[in-house]
Amino acid sequence: MDYQTRFCTHCAGPLTHITRAEDSGDVARLRCAACGWTHWNNPTPVLAAIVELDGRVLLARNAAWQSKAFGLITGFMEAGETPQQGITREIKEETDLEVSALQLVGVYDFQRMNQVIVAYHALARGEVRLSPELLEYRLLEPARIQCWPAGTGYALADWLRSRGHAPVFFDFFQQDRPPTSTS
Repeated sequence: MDYQTRFCTHCAGPLTHITRAEDSGDVARLRCAACGWTHWNNPTPVLAAIVELDGRVLLARNAAWQSKAFGLITGFMEAGETPQQGITREIKEETDLEVSALQLVGVYDFQRMNQVIVAYHALARGEVRLSPELLEYRLLEPARIQCWPAGTGYALADWLRSRGHAPVFFDFFQQDRPPTSTS
């Protein structure tokens, strides 16, 4: 359930779970009893990149994360851009790297965050300069990467398999180790 949306965007009336017949049968959704507006709560598309720089994969630690976890470069699409334009923009904004090639890795369900992740492999060039959104980064050989069992971790695992590496998954809930290995 989306706990952020509690009032109708059309008349400001309170939203309540109201069941109505839809094409797929009876469905309860947050709806406005006053005007009938429906909050669809559709998943948000998120773009992710497995950024490869000089044969190594860039993983970054977001400034908002409390744990010492590292992850892929991610971001939201903006109106008027394609997924490819969006991830190229995100890579440039967050790392200052130039993308020379993009290849779709896959589309991944991330229900915990109500998101659909569109993941790419990006060949990049340049010198890494992180935006204030990111605290630090690591460049790892693909064989040394540990994946996490959620969202973008599955995309990374699929990409590793496509490169002939058997992915190793890290216990995401173990707080004393980051989900990557540098040793």
